[in-house]
Amino acid sequence: MKTKLSILAVILLAASAMQAQGPLLMQSPTLNASHIVFAYGGELWRVNRDGGTAVQLTNGPGRKQAPHFSPDGRWIAFTAQYGGNFNVYVMPADGGEPRQLTYGPGPDHVEGWTPDGKNILFRSPLESYSPRYEQLYTVPFNGGIEQALALPMGYQGSYASDGQHLAYTPLPRELFFVGFPLVHAFWAHYHGGLAPEVWIADLADSSVVKIPHENASDFNPIWVGKKIYFLSAQTEPITLYAYDTDSKTVTRVVENHGMDIMSASAGPGAIVYEQFGSLHLYDLASGQEHEVRVQIRGDFPEIRPHFAKVADHALNAEISPTGVRAVSRRMARFSRSRLAKATCAISPILPASPIVLPRGLPTENRLPISPTLPGNTLCT
Repeated sequence: MKTKLSILAVILLAASAMQAQGPLLMQSPTLNASHIVFAYGGELWRVNRDGGTAVQLTNGPGRKQAPHFSPDGRWIAFTAQYGGNFNVYVMPADGGEPRQLTYGPGPDHVEGWTPDGKNILFRSPLESYSPRYEQLYTVPFNGGIEQALALPMGYQGSYASDGQHLAYTPLPRELFFVGFPLVHAFWAHYHGGLAPEVWIADLADSSVVKIPHENASDFNPIWVGKKIYFLSAQTEPITLYAYDTDSKTVTRVVENHGMDIMSASAGPGAIVYEQFGSLHLYDLASGQEHEVRVQIRGDFPEIRPHFAKVADHALNAEISPTGVRAVSRRMARFSRSRLAKATCAISPILPASPIVLPRGLPTENRLPISPTLPGNTLCT
């Protein structure tokens, strides 16, 4: 009896520790036979497929993002900003010194690997004459000159096992407006002409076949066997669909009743996807999915209360009835770390606890609060 109570106490303690940590912002997960690697707080982390405490793989200046396991699961290709520009890097799956593969002046964004593991697929504006489009390239794993795919434009892509066909999106999720990218793929109910869709290209002659498209945002293709999985807003919220290359039919494979699924990647026997900053595994054999519970531990100086000059970034402000205090909101440069309350109070008397932009009528000692949104943050 005492043993059972002890085990129960350990389980409850672990569960309460996870709850105390609060929601996370894990992004762009990738999967091999034993681990999941994802981006969090501008760095790459690794966790067991069963969940648990994550281990940090990268460190240093700049952001690291878009990790992709090699087909054999031994290497990770990713996009990093070590030298100031976003370029393609590769490192061992267990961590280690990253090796730079591209040196272009524009941002190079990793999209995957060729099936033989000899080349890394990435997108880049290297030869684009307009910021409105990019192209897909491959670069050798051992280093060398990048080669453009014989497609006029492309963003995300996934190879068939034969290496001769590619499921890709010719249109981006971003709409460039006066130089600023707007992620229109996640606009609710968007059915305009710029909605991205998934095409299948025969790389031998550059011919394409279009996957049935309902003028809603289709993106993030994943080619597994005879099926092409992709994310779609055909029925909101955004969820996982599959196109059968034999029957030419599209089916919804995940009944999503929560938040949008933002990214997904395939590995041995499963697809890992990101939903509102949490990780989930979809089992390809059973068709069942479950959440992977992750703990992340670190000092995270970025989320500690601190003073910052926000005058150049302030969007709006509210002053208390007596004029003693003021609260303002600013737009974050990057989406970082946690879905946490980050403080941004400009006042001779700073509040002791983090707050967010107030809504409604404030009093001198109390402020109504609202949840922070991805992309918006507040600071002291």
